[in-house]
Amino acid sequence: MKAIILKATGDVDQLEYIELPIPEISSDEVLIKVKAISINPVDTKTRKGEGMYNLMKKDDPLVLGWDISGIVEKSSSPDFKTGDEVFAMVNFPGNGNAYAEYVAAPASQLAIKPKNISFEETAVSTLAALTAWQALVVNGKVQKKQNVLIHAASGGVGHFAVQLAKYLGATVTGTSSEKNKDFVLSLGVDHYIDYHTYDWSKQKPEYDFVLDTIGGNNIDHSTEVTKSGGTIISIPTGLNEEIIEKVKSKGINGYFILVRSNGEHMKEIASLLESGAIKPHISKIFSFEEMKEAHLQLESGRTVGKVVVVIP
Repeated sequence: MKAIILKATGDVDQLEYIELPIPEISSDEVLIKVKAISINPVDTKTRKGEGMYNLMKKDDPLVLGWDISGIVEKSSSPDFKTGDEVFAMVNFPGNGNAYAEYVAAPASQLAIKPKNISFEETAVSTLAALTAWQALVVNGKVQKKQNVLIHAASGGVGHFAVQLAKYLGATVTGTSSEKNKDFVLSLGVDHYIDYHTYDWSKQKPEYDFVLDTIGGNNIDHSTEVTKSGGTIISIPTGLNEEIIEKVKSKGINGYFILVRSNGEHMKEIASLLESGAIKPHISKIFSFEEMKEAHLQLESGRTVGKVVVVIP
């Protein structure tokens, strides 16, 4: 099979196309013929030696990627049969080996692809959608009528988080740059903030839950506007000791989460996709031969929603 390996950490020229054997599956695993792959910031970070690299650096060959959608080629699990259309975030955190024509995945991490949703759309509704689900539902326990703030609402995680918060019955504020305002409004936000011009220091604490997908001094902005007893969840950078103390001093729950593969959560997302409660936005589609270009697109910082790579 054709696969893409990481020769060494660095720029996109470190991604190399090679032939590898089709993976063997163990008990309770499924072999998937991949139709679409989603690209995430963790992919590009890992390529550079950050992200998941320390967990994967001993793998030889090292194959990046976690998000896939495809067709079951072979199954050792009673839950899936040959021909089933499935999608998943595979073995995250860890090595998903997703940049390949075939992927061996634990059956416990898979969900059946809804018939009314494409391979491309389900491929991008994996790590990003799972992050939103695990942040808002599992950890944040967002409830009806709560005030929710989603930073970077036009991004991969952000655009799912807005839709999920609305589905949960919250009043949602989304932030983005002015150029993405119309897209964020189209997601159904109740209020919009242009984070380039907004003065956070002059705002009163009004949010029950804040999802920060930006990091840096954005945590300080979030702390200014979160109610006592509210929750801030940070995705990219976590919370250092100084920030944790500041958050606690205001009676706010603040912590970092790392998304984890979970088939039951994937099934929840499948149901939301099927009903139309959440809709993925694909910014650009690349071919498997254009993986380097897909990485460069994501690194440009100009991606609205998600980037997907397709395999014929």
